[in-house]
Amino acid sequence: MISYGRTPDQVHRQIAELPGVDRVAVGTVVPWRDAGLFGPGFQFTADGNVRASGEEDPRAQFRTVSPGFFAALGVPIISGRDFNDADRKDTEKVVIVSQSVAQRMFPNQDAVGHHFMWSDPVMKFIDVSTGPRRIIGVAADMDDERVVPGPAMTVYHPFEQEIGGGRLFVHTQSDPYALVTPITRIVRDMSVAQPVERAATLEDVRAEVLTPDRLNALVFGGFAAVALAIAVVGVAGVLVFSVSGRTREFGIRLALGAQPQNLLKGVIAEGAVMATGGIVAGGVLGYIMARIASSYILDIRMPDVVPVVASAGVLLAAAVIASFLPAARAARIDVMQALRSE
Repeated sequence: MISYGRTPDQVHRQIAELPGVDRVAVGTVVPWRDAGLFGPGFQFTADGNVRASGEEDPRAQFRTVSPGFFAALGVPIISGRDFNDADRKDTEKVVIVSQSVAQRMFPNQDAVGHHFMWSDPVMKFIDVSTGPRRIIGVAADMDDERVVPGPAMTVYHPFEQEIGGGRLFVHTQSDPYALVTPITRIVRDMSVAQPVERAATLEDVRAEVLTPDRLNALVFGGFAAVALAIAVVGVAGVLVFSVSGRTREFGIRLALGAQPQNLLKGVIAEGAVMATGGIVAGGVLGYIMARIASSYILDIRMPDVVPVVASAGVLLAAAVIASFLPAARAARIDVMQALRSE
């Protein structure tokens, strides 16, 4: 994938003839790296769509792509057809919509053959027609804004019918970076001033976009590990001190005929009950605080079940071990020595 401006069809054909190249296509944005290029998207409508009173038209992302774009990126066409060389500026205006758009505007029916219209007033300022465009295909959702994908309301236009410029996408089975030099040479032979920059695979783009999140996850994961370690030490310390202070009690119970194994089980059960109560109370208070914080700070999410359960398991295990060790030692001591202890 290479960023570049509009180039003639000859360039695409020459690139497609390079060894190892399977497909060549053009699109307006680099997935994830160009997120937000068109803001929140533009309002649109479709034939037969009726808005409720006070309801605004939905918004969709505006994309311009060349024929073969969906095949190059591995996005299936669910119904209808892809763009082809006949979809040019002087022919009927057509679009391909994402599955989310089709389901929103044409529930329980095929969107192909219906007409789509941009209704956003911004369109007149960027020289995009708000007239009807026939829907010729429905593509699977491809969320090129967020690395963690969600429903993607997107409308695709033929590259020849709308605003040009974009990114060159090359699908290959060989080393993609080995193609950068010959592709750059082909583009420069056509236009010396044509910029060719930021060549990268989509996997590398994804890694680049995720780098800040990974760093944050590493830092906050470290803080969480330290906090968990402090909690484990605190729980263990309190229980060890509590059980160790009951040595005289254990001696009396042993003198009265209590079995050491029963004594040990009882102490462990008491420690587990105390730890479980603390975990439940901490979980409830944590949930309440998170809900309060989410009303002031955006994008706060509750932790997943796995880390919560794992943390609770670690604390419970620490409590059991902290109860077991001093209780086992007390259960093995001489009764008279236990009775003499202060």
